[in-house]
Amino acid sequence: MNVPVAEGTKLHPLGLFIGFIGHIPQLIFPMIAGLVGTQRAGFSFYMPLIILGILGLSLAYHWLSWLRFRYYIGDDDIRIESGVLDRNARSIPYDRIQDVSIEQKLLPRLLGLAEVKFETGGGKGDEATLRFVSEAEAERLREVIRNHKSGFASAADPVHSTPPQTPPIYAMDVRRLLTLGVYSFSLIILAILYGIAHQLDFLLPFDFWDIRGWIGVVKERGISLGGVAWGAQVFGAMIGLISLVILGALSGIIRTFLRDYGFRLDRTEKGLRRRRGLLTRTDVVMPIRRVQAVLIATGPIRKRSGWYALKFISLAHDSDEKKSEKDHVVAPLATLTEIWGIADVAGFNAPAPDLRFTRSHYAAWFDSWLVIAIVSSAILIGLSFATVISFYWLLLLLGPLALTRWFGWRNSQSAINADQLFVRQGWWRERMTIAAQVNVQSVEIKQGPLARLRGLASLQFGIAGGDLAMNYIPHATAQAIREAVLARVI
Repeated sequence: MNVPVAEGTKLHPLGLFIGFIGHIPQLIFPMIAGLVGTQRAGFSFYMPLIILGILGLSLAYHWLSWLRFRYYIGDDDIRIESGVLDRNARSIPYDRIQDVSIEQKLLPRLLGLAEVKFETGGGKGDEATLRFVSEAEAERLREVIRNHKSGFASAADPVHSTPPQTPPIYAMDVRRLLTLGVYSFSLIILAILYGIAHQLDFLLPFDFWDIRGWIGVVKERGISLGGVAWGAQVFGAMIGLISLVILGALSGIIRTFLRDYGFRLDRTEKGLRRRRGLLTRTDVVMPIRRVQAVLIATGPIRKRSGWYALKFISLAHDSDEKKSEKDHVVAPLATLTEIWGIADVAGFNAPAPDLRFTRSHYAAWFDSWLVIAIVSSAILIGLSFATVISFYWLLLLLGPLALTRWFGWRNSQSAINADQLFVRQGWWRERMTIAAQVNVQSVEIKQGPLARLRGLASLQFGIAGGDLAMNYIPHATAQAIREAVLARVI
């Protein structure tokens, strides 16, 4: 249990040992250095004492840190005090807190503990983290802070109620996890194997990645590569390719299960509650009123199978995602019916069947391709590489580049209705972003030199947590859309 004291509340005592255990890997090098030093000095019998001493000092430091750490839930803010020698006091007003998330790694979950993370939307991740409190205390803190922000409770008498168990609005079973894992094909396992082989290459009589070393081993076995039949070589290459595909699929499946196992999305009074994770369990509540836009993503293979992904562009940062991905994933693999059902909860509607999408001007891909071709040719000439063969290679590269940009242009479309903005982008990673016009904070018209000559412009919409762009549309159309959106916002 958490220890309340007159000056505040302490963290759970078991969190002290979790922090100590997690810090042990960082003590390995100091212990090795101490052992080597005592052995060279001829005091080998002191080795156990040195190990125990280092561990004891670490445990004492964590105990002092736990003893000096306190948090306070006030009427207007949450205050955290920490520090062994230097005291640090951090005060976070409730109106700055964008989100409160609960995270449980494997060991804390087994002990019934959790981390509480406070997100302020300042772009620097978590403003503060409480490591560790009991699960009940984590739920109580999140409820208290949300009630404070809503003006429904005081710190002395928090409102906490257990919502009735209702079916989730979206969940992922094992079959769907496997499907998403296959779509999430990744070769990261090769990088891991490379790292392991690089560390253990001393066990081999040659460099692991030197093909000549492997050829030498084969010849020592009495096998002549030149004597291997052509069919056998093709069969071996096919086996290698199939093995690579299997490794990539297994890597994607493992990563998906670790991240999304037990994925469940529930609707609560405060918003949408998302829980997921196999080893690290995360529990995030996304307030509906903070959702600025929705992002629907798919790909050519997923789309043919009817699968899409849904993300919320929100004021808060999703600490469960990569640092480069700030959007909240609310449905990693779902049908369009499920997608629009969840989006409707957040107040976003599907485009009407008669809504007209306008494609960007063809110059959106042609001008960029032309600039790349001119710059590449100039570089070849400047580096004295301008031979007939080099220009042939340049043409071979510019062809696929023009084709991919043409596909991207074909899928670059935008539309606007009375309440929302719609923007489609990409062909391999197809995305449609829907933003409410009332959430737009700024509208900017941009014109480059080539676009200005053609009478075209790009519209840049600023929304909290992201941005939205309609590229290469007629300048008059861009002005009309800007006036319509600004009139809707104001």
